[in-house]
Amino acid sequence: MQSFSFAAGERKFFGICMIIGVISLIITYLTDDPLNSRFWSNILINASFFTGIAFITLFLYAAKILAYSGWHAQFKRIMESFYMFLGIGLIFMVVLGLGTVMGFHSLYEWNNEMLVSEDIIIQNKSAFLNPMWYMFATIVFGASWFFVARQLRALSLKEDKVGDIEFKVHKRMKVWAAIMLPLGGFTSAAAIWLWLMSLDAHWYSTLYGWYTGSSWLVASVAFLILTIIYLKERGYYPKVTDDHFHDLGKYLFAFSVFWAYLWFSQYMLIWYANIGEATVYYQTRLEYYPFIFYANVAINFILPFFVLLRNDTKRKKGTLIFVSIFVIIGHWLDKFLMVVPGVDYTTKKILSATNPEAAAEFSRLIMPGFLEFGVFIGFIGLFGYFVFTSLSKAPLVASKDPYLEESLHHHVV
Repeated sequence: MQSFSFAAGERKFFGICMIIGVISLIITYLTDDPLNSRFWSNILINASFFTGIAFITLFLYAAKILAYSGWHAQFKRIMESFYMFLGIGLIFMVVLGLGTVMGFHSLYEWNNEMLVSEDIIIQNKSAFLNPMWYMFATIVFGASWFFVARQLRALSLKEDKVGDIEFKVHKRMKVWAAIMLPLGGFTSAAAIWLWLMSLDAHWYSTLYGWYTGSSWLVASVAFLILTIIYLKERGYYPKVTDDHFHDLGKYLFAFSVFWAYLWFSQYMLIWYANIGEATVYYQTRLEYYPFIFYANVAINFILPFFVLLRNDTKRKKGTLIFVSIFVIIGHWLDKFLMVVPGVDYTTKKILSATNPEAAAEFSRLIMPGFLEFGVFIGFIGLFGYFVFTSLSKAPLVASKDPYLEESLHHHVV
């Protein structure tokens, strides 16, 4: 059984990334506005992004189990390492939840009594938009995902020890996978509404949960491709072939198209209806953030669509690396566009009412700066360090997986 060795150079690299992230957060906090809106929005952008990647990897893993999928069996340990990051990501989300309860951040307009008292629309939504629901969704829903993740991971490791000729362990995995799909499908929507959509409290979209989940899925596949290619270059996964990369490339291509379909559907329906409380979301982003708005579509749809449209490009590691890096950055920018406009709007309103001088000096964060990218690098370091540590704790290939032979002989016609 091949075991992964977490090299000292890799530990150093991820450690430096985390240090860059911590320094960026400290500088952000020291140079921020009185409400520390930039500091907390940076945490929300990255915590929701990487927690979402962990969640959607678990969802995809469960779907593959129920679909009798076997082609991924060789590298399923990487997927397990991704989804076990849920434990770390949810800690950050709980901290943000505590901030809504204790009031040490002002990210959400619905959590400010002064603003709510003057806004009948938010008052009518207060049964759902309140700190207790936020904490419930984060802790209870998040804990349920993590519990299922631990069960699937434990059963996968048990399969390595006892073998699974009669599919006994795998049948138990199917039970947990069957629980995860409806559990994750319904509860993740509520969590997404609270964590992200409620930043623009007057606005809502019935496609928002699907849209956010598809964004997480594309980023997850991109990280999976990069991790496999890196490990293969280090001499691991010798039997992962171009056929496996071809299918991973198809996933990256297909879900990028699915994301674009949801992006267009959400925008088109709101544009066509032309309802004030709905169009304000796009009007703000088109007026103040036009470059990121259009770059979002170019990076996350046009680039992967035209590069990966040909069959042979899905087999070229250099091309896959190029596209994967760009779509990870692109979907992180998408989270920036989902978070920052709402936070800046709320910050401006609070400062205008409580600190006019600070409000006059406050300016929108139109583009992510060095500090935003620094925090992003820090979270990449944390995510990478956790994933590589997890990989080093178990055999890199699940040698007793009943579908391993299918993966070893995977061939794309």
